Amino acid sequence: MRPEEEIEVLSRAILKEAEADAAQIREEAKEKADAIRQRARAEADQERQQILDQARGEAERLRSQVVANAQLKARTLELAHREKLLERVFEAAKQKLPAVQKRADYNKLVAQLLREAVVQLKANKARIRADGVTQKILSNGTLDELSKELNAELTMGEALEEGSGVVVDASDGHLHFDNTLETRLHRLQSSLRSAVYHVLMGEKL
Repeated sequence: MRPEEEIEVLSRAILKEAEADAAQIREEAKEKADAIRQRARAEADQERQQILDQARGEAERLRSQVVANAQLKARTLELAHREKLLERVFEAAKQKLPAVQKRADYNKLVAQLLREAVVQLKANKARIRADGVTQKILSNGTLDELSKELNAELTMGEALEEGSGVVVDASDGHLHFDNTLETRLHRLQSSLRSAVYHVLMGEKL
């Protein structure tokens, strides 16, 4: 074979080998590119899922917060409405207290009010203040009877400027017990509030 032919054969062999190498490089590059694209898609899908999960979590947190705020506001309004109703009921009851003095058994109630106050103070000497109607009842012998019953020295003091019932002072004014009807109602309010509200709502106790 002539030198020229040998060179040509060698050149063809080299070109063929170069083409094979190039094809292999292209194939490897394509495989690497596909792997990179797949990895990128997987990472993108994972990132997108994380973003969606975060968004859902934030939306749920906000929804829960809105619901909680709405429930709190509704509860606050309900309690405010309840308080207004109860205040109206107790105020109406307070306005009717003077009518109690017109009852036929008010003299018995006066004796009970005074008896409770003296026993509460554990007094053997006390001064009684009362409204005009109650003073008349006490002056008609009730005060003397209770003095003997309780073995205590009970005397009448000045009239009450407000309230119906009695206020008892003992130990030279150092001890004091207000047993007027108004104060008794006020003391009972906290224990009666729930029951009164159930009645207002038409519920059975």
